[in-house]
Parts: sequence; C-alpha cells; structure tokens
Amino acid sequence: MPGSRLKFDSLPHAIFLQRVTAQLPATSLEARLGQGAFLALRLVDLLAPDREPVSPDAFHYQWIATDRFCSELRAAATEGAHVHGIAASAADAHRLSDPRLLAPALLAYAHYLEDAMRFDEALDVLWTLVQVGDARLSSPDAVAVRLRMARVSRKQNRFDEAEAAYVAAGELAATAGDRYSELLSRIGRANTLLGRGNLAEAERCLRAILADARTAGQQDAEARAEHGIGVALHHMGQPADAIPHVWRGFELYEDEESRLRALNDIGIMLLMVGDSVGAERALSEVVRRGATQDNVNNALVELMHCASFRRDRVGFARWRERCEKRAADMPPNIRADYYLKQGIGQARFGQFNKAEALMGWALEVASGAGLHEFEFRIERIRNGLRNCERLLQGELTAAAEPVFDTEELREVSASLAQLVG
Repeated sequence: MPGSRLKFDSLPHAIFLQRVTAQLPATSLEARLGQGAFLALRLVDLLAPDREPVSPDAFHYQWIATDRFCSELRAAATEGAHVHGIAASAADAHRLSDPRLLAPALLAYAHYLEDAMRFDEALDVLWTLVQVGDARLSSPDAVAVRLRMARVSRKQNRFDEAEAAYVAAGELAATAGDRYSELLSRIGRANTLLGRGNLAEAERCLRAILADARTAGQQDAEARAEHGIGVALHHMGQPADAIPHVWRGFELYEDEESRLRALNDIGIMLLMVGDSVGAERALSEVVRRGATQDNVNNALVELMHCASFRRDRVGFARWRERCEKRAADMPPNIRADYYLKQGIGQARFGQFNKAEALMGWALEVASGAGLHEFEFRIERIRNGLRNCERLLQGELTAAAEPVFDTEELREVSASLAQLVG
C-alpha cells in the first residue's frame, strides 16, 4: 500500500480535500475539482468486493448527487471531465456488475494527475483501482495499473515501492504471456537503479534488455532500452557515448511524444559536447512539431540555455520571453529548471545579482515541490556563483571546440541537419 494512503486511512481520498486551504477559497475551481474527485472516488469505493453490498437505491442517490456536482466541472476544466468520467464509469460498473469498466477512466485520471505532478493523488486513484478491481480486472489492466504505480513511486524516489510494483507487474505479464509488458517491467526496474544512483548496473541491465527486445521483435521496448542506456551514460558523464543510443531510440520510437522526448534529450547532450548548432536544431524541431506542453516547455528552456551558452543576448532575451509567458502553467520541475537556467544565463552575461535572485526562486519552487535533487544542484551552483568567471571562460573554450571526434556523432549531426532541413 502506498505510504500516502496510510496517512489518510481515517478518511479515504481525503488527500483531494487538501486543495481546500485557507489560501484557496472553497468556491474556487481548484477546490471544487478536489471535492469532485473525492466524491467520485467515494462512489467507486461502494463497488469494492470486501464491503457489504450497497442497496440499489442507496447507490442511485449517491450517484445522482455526485453526478450533479461533477457535471458542473466537466466543461470547466480537463480535470473536471476526468472526474465526471469516473462517476459515469462507476454507474456503468454498478449497473452491469462489471468493475472492469472502471479501469479506463481511473487509469486516464491517474495519468493526468501524474503529468500534473500530483503524485500522491495519482497513487490514491491507482490504489483505488487495485482495491476495487481486485482479481476481477482484465490482465492488461492489472499489469497497466501496477506499471503506473511503479512509475509514479519512482518519480517520488520511493524506490522500494516502485521496485515491488514493477516486480508484480512483470510476474502478471509473464503469467499472461505478455512479453512487451514484461520487458517494460524490466526497463522500469533498471530505471529504478538509475534513480538510486547505481548507474553501471542500470546500464548493464538495459543492455541485456535491449538484446532480449531485439530477439523478441519488440521495437518500442528496444527504443526505450536504447534511450535508457543513453540516459545512464549521460549521468555517467559520457554524453558523446550517450547521444548515438538516444538517437537510435528516436529512430525506433513510433509514437510522437516519445520521439520528441528523445529529441529533447539529444539537444541537451549535444550542448554538453559543445555542439550548440546541433542542439538548437534538435530543440527547435521539438518546438516546431507542437509536442505536449511539457516537451515544448523543456525545449524552450533549453533553447534559452543554448543562447546564453553562445553568449547570444538577443536570442537569450527572445527565448526567455517565450518561457516567461508559460511559466505560470509549468509544472514545478520545469519551472525550477527555467529559473535556474535563466539565472545561469544572467551570470554568463555578468548580471550576478539577478542570477542570485533567480536561483533563489528556483530553490523556492524546488523546495516547495519536494524536488530534492534539484535543490542540491541549485544550491551547489548558487554557492559557486561569485567565483564562476574561470568556469565561464572554460565554457567559451568548449563552445568554440565541439567534441565531434567520432563517426557516430558526425552521423547524428548530419541526420539532424537533414531532419530539420
């Protein structure tokens, strides 16, 4: 059971009521969305197999009240449509005595909450599906909910919980003969090793998964393994070795969101090896294709970073302005990164007071969202801000001499030029 649930056992789903605070009026849309989610999930609870069956009249009256409240939210926000969909699916599941009908709405809402970085809320929704669906879920849904629980737990650095959920998903997938999901489980466990900092073991596991995915003809799993190897090498300080792997992942992915996420990572890594031109090509393509908001926001922040790396004041100001227009809607991890890299840019242009203030904002955002890795990075950079002239001069040298000394890197650069040309 997720730790977040233990805190609220006295009132299931009370975490959604935390949106109603002294700073947030109970009549605000955000507060009403939280109340709607609470009501919809309490309706779902009536279908749990371990409770006394509720009478048809009692369920009907609770559904009418919930539906009336949630119907008002449906047109007000995307989240409102998710919440209303859960209430509707609960009514269908009750009418047809089929809890499998709950899975699509609950999984979709959990995905939405995960993207919004409301991780505890996402886990609450996923755990509700496990409890209510029990053994009655279809095999694909039983695997999917555990993979999603594992992913959310990993994002919260709850690595023990993540690994347990990945193992459970893998066992269910193996029993069902679902080779693809079994590979996803193994990739998730390797990513958990990455999160724990065991980079060498993560890389070793991902290379083994890559070989198995190729043998099984699972292209998406192969793409994810290639991408993961690149990320591991990147964290090991080997961006030049990482780039070809992430590029192969980009070529293998079939869905656009994954392709553009890989392209965004390639842009970041190319900048690390001093190829600002290639980095800007990759990142500009992400923006041009109009990907998901997170992908576009990440790319805009990195384009601003590229401009300051090249000491391009005009380009830096242009990208900073575009980022600022989106800052209020950025999730905390991207907003913290935006303030940090804007601060780095200001330092590169000699504006150290502005840089220090921006890094203070970045630290505040990261701290408020519990992004501890970000906090450490921001503090380390801010603490060395006043003594960074030598480092900045070193960056200029690196920018003038890109590390394109391998055939694979030259091939990636040429492919990128062709892609955007």
